Amino acid sequence: MRVLDVARGAGVLTARRRLADGVPPLTAAGPHTIVNHMVYHSPTLDATFAALADPTRRDILERLAAGDRTISELASRFDMTLPAVSKHVRVLQRAGLARVERQGRVRRATLDAAPMRAALAWMARYRKFWESELDLLASYLETPSSSEPTWPKPPPPSPPSKSAASSARRGSASSTRGRSRRSSKRGTRRDR
Repeated sequence: MRVLDVARGAGVLTARRRLADGVPPLTAAGPHTIVNHMVYHSPTLDATFAALADPTRRDILERLAAGDRTISELASRFDMTLPAVSKHVRVLQRAGLARVERQGRVRRATLDAAPMRAALAWMARYRKFWESELDLLASYLETPSSSEPTWPKPPPPSPPSKSAASSARRGSASSTRGRSRRSSKRGTRRDR
């Protein structure tokens, strides 16, 4: 039984029933389709940002920018095992940021910057927004507004009252503080 068929019991029109009734499906793209680009994301862009999120992988990319490296050369700089570095390189490879070629027993990694260009283009689209918002904030903080109320000055400190003075400690009518020494039924330590 499909999920859509379960929804029919609740009185909700399913995709199959909508088609039978002549109602267009909800996912059909028409001439007036509205797409929210913040919700509909690109899997390659997500993989790029996920790969760049780890400092070890960013360091690997920095080393690959200087030239091709073997996986062993990359692993020698880190305090981790060769399989751990291989996993990091595999994440970079899945994101398209690195290519790994096998030459006999040696695997060489190469930097591929194309996905980073796509990430840079994505950030450039929002750069205008960030800059305009930051400019507005800077101008707001730099210009004092006369319409804003200023904080009132705090009142001068008042002289201390007589009740605020410390009082002398009274003697206690009870015994002294702490545990009192009691002898046990077995006797004292000295008797043992």
